[in-house]
Amino acid sequence: MRTLLVIHHSPTPRLLSLLDAVLEGARHPDLPPVDVQVVEALAVTVDDFLAADGYLLGTPANFGYMSGAMKHAFDSTYDDTRGRISRQPYSFWIHGRSDTTGARRSLESIATGLEWRLAAAPVEILRVESAEQRDALTELGGTMAALVADLDA
Repeated sequence: MRTLLVIHHSPTPRLLSLLDAVLEGARHPDLPPVDVQVVEALAVTVDDFLAADGYLLGTPANFGYMSGAMKHAFDSTYDDTRGRISRQPYSFWIHGRSDTTGARRSLESIATGLEWRLAAAPVEILRVESAEQRDALTELGGTMAALVADLDA
């Protein structure tokens, strides 16, 4: 069975709600079987990255950048994973209060260094999420899970 690794930094109820929407989609019963592993950004390990077939990242935009916890996830694993997880599918979601541009740019830069391929349109949310944005998060989770499950096809 293929594995989708969901790495997130969700320190508030609002951010946990966004994660829940993503996981609702990723674990939808109508999807092909995929192992959805959910790991907090501060707890992710090299082995987590190496065992995964695709990645879904969730972060707040903090001071024009991804969260410090998400940055730590990559700082502590990048050298040991680079070149070993190339061409893997990934996507992400970001929540910001006023802007998500810097956070998006930082995630895309790391993905470029890891040679990942963007597999689904990211979701960016400013302030409070709408029902449409919540649906987009659920769709993102489901799309990534389906893509990872179908890698063998």
